[in-house]
Amino acid sequence: MNILVVDDEKLIRDVLKEYLLLEKYQVFEASNGLEAIQVVMNNSIDFIIMDIMMPKMDGYQAVKEIKKIKNIPVLLLSARGEEFDKLFGFELGVDDYVTKPFSPKEVVARVKAICKRKETNSLFYSYQDLEINDVAHEVSINKEPVFLTPKEYDLLKYFVQNQNIALSREQLLNNVWGYDFYGDDRTIDTHVKTLRHHLKDYGKFIKTIRKVGYKFEINE
Repeated sequence: MNILVVDDEKLIRDVLKEYLLLEKYQVFEASNGLEAIQVVMNNSIDFIIMDIMMPKMDGYQAVKEIKKIKNIPVLLLSARGEEFDKLFGFELGVDDYVTKPFSPKEVVARVKAICKRKETNSLFYSYQDLEINDVAHEVSINKEPVFLTPKEYDLLKYFVQNQNIALSREQLLNNVWGYDFYGDDRTIDTHVKTLRHHLKDYGKFIKTIRKVGYKFEINE
């Protein structure tokens, strides 16, 4: 799992990174909100640990902008423990709040708890008549089963998990097929073509991004 640690204090980033690496997480870093947004746009981030008081762009504004890109779980860090700050953070959609100074072990424990809770609640996806049941590994349209190959299913699931994010062909190959896969871009294009066909009218939501790759985008 890829975790982004955002804090303007390098020491805090270093300490959290050390503890997260011990738990086998991949760690990305940013020193302010603007950098955090760029990291999210250019990488597949699964979780964010976000400081509030930072230069250039604070944590609140960064969370607000990031939520427009992708609904990523967020744990806020702050030197201020007032109730208003916590409530404002929760209104923005953050998942938890830790007041500085904090125990790195507690932060890691909270990350694990949030992820476990999210996994329990993210086993089912639906939009209009399109349904994805990850427990049963099934896809249906208007209650009729859609028969996908395992890789087509994995590709669709990855698209949905990264909705509204432009994904390069290299990202898709690495995250769906794996880093040890020796195929080329044509593999992606072929699977996208067949996946669009299987999804019928919903196939139009897989948009081609010229010179980049693809994006799963639903226009309400």
